[in-house]
Amino acid sequence: MPETPTTPILAERPAAAAAAPAKIAIRGLVKSFGRKRVLRGLDLDVPEGRSLVVIGGSGSGKSVLIKSVLGIVTPDAGSIRVDGQELVGASRAELDRARRKFGMLFQGAALFDSLPVLENVAFGLLARRLVDRRTARERAIATLAKVGLGPEAADLYPAELSGGMQKRVGLARAIAAEPEILFFDEPTTGLDPIMADVINELIRGLVSELGATALSITHDMASVRKIAHRVAMLYEGKIIWEGPVERLDDSGNPYVDQFVHGRAEGPIKVGVERNG
Repeated sequence: MPETPTTPILAERPAAAAAAPAKIAIRGLVKSFGRKRVLRGLDLDVPEGRSLVVIGGSGSGKSVLIKSVLGIVTPDAGSIRVDGQELVGASRAELDRARRKFGMLFQGAALFDSLPVLENVAFGLLARRLVDRRTARERAIATLAKVGLGPEAADLYPAELSGGMQKRVGLARAIAAEPEILFFDEPTTGLDPIMADVINELIRGLVSELGATALSITHDMASVRKIAHRVAMLYEGKIIWEGPVERLDDSGNPYVDQFVHGRAEGPIKVGVERNG
């Protein structure tokens, strides 16, 4: 897709956001897959102790962005700093140290099918040898309670859980080690509106309780409005707008306005294949 130099880009952030230290600082991030350029010099700051949600259409590069920060995808160029530590080009040991600060809720919960709920929640604690098995069990049960699941759920297997329960278990696993940074990949995908709102409320409450920094990606605007302090829009490989969630409906950016309100007409052109 060709570059769009006329795309309005937010060049200046509000003073309050600029004053907050960046827990995650991303500069000039570039990633291509073959001839497909996904990220094209992306810049983004995630302020410490705040929840930032990146929005954008399918295929806009949201997943590649979050996977780059997690170290799952290796960028072609650019910088990703967490607490000042450079992750691009870092050694495996350096990446492992940074990842100890991370908790992740994957889009499909990504639970281990062969392990009961208790073992899923305690997995990170035991894998990193942070606690003994007895303490891990106690913490897992306490963490399940935080997401509204009783101890009777501990011995169930993922296949025995509803989609909403699986999300709760995935959320419990993400927060079990009390991480400094939480990542949420489309946290409400596949859920009905009521359960989606339950998950959003849990995310908002737990991020606040932990005092964590959160980076989320989603196209669910109800989720954005519920869990975000700040919002950034990704379009054609770059952040084209970033600001407080309160400005989402008054961004002054036609791309953001079209996306937020789900309008077919606007600067974002969507190809439609027709049969016959």
